Amino acid sequence: VGALVSAAATAAPVTYTLDPNHTYPSFEADHFGGLSVWRGKFRTSSGSVIYDKEGQKGEVNVSIDAASIDFGHDKMNEHARGEQMFDVAKFPTATYTGKLVAFQDGHPTQVEGQLTMHGVTKPVTLKINRFLCKINPMLQREVCGADAEATINRADFGVSYGQAYGFDMTVTLRIQVEGVRQ
Repeated sequence: VGALVSAAATAAPVTYTLDPNHTYPSFEADHFGGLSVWRGKFRTSSGSVIYDKEGQKGEVNVSIDAASIDFGHDKMNEHARGEQMFDVAKFPTATYTGKLVAFQDGHPTQVEGQLTMHGVTKPVTLKINRFLCKINPMLQREVCGADAEATINRADFGVSYGQAYGFDMTVTLRIQVEGVRQ
């Protein structure tokens, strides 16, 4: 019993700093009412995850540079940064904060949180499709990674450009993330 109490006393939440070279919030959005699906990502993000494996809880804090949006098409990127869409001069940052929940086999399967984008904050639950922590052989440190997704209505966040042309406001978020233990 003493060993169990000692192990529990030393278990603590661990902070992982998001690796900007391995973390890319990406998205899929309708173009012209079903004509095609445009895919893009935000190239610059930062943040942290606090993960308490033993306590089966944790926190997620992410900041995204809205101007780093990248569709792979310069004119589309420029338009998305402008006043009709993300208006990055006025709203330069999007944030997501949440709690790791719905643990199965010691790992979270969801993040319940709040997305703030374009000056609007709404609840968004991310489904975690994959979650793994292990030693990165190059860094010689523990790294945790996840693949997560959610669906939002961009008009709910005030980004409704194209709605009058029949664009579907539904956006699928797909997020790859890796964090390095501090």
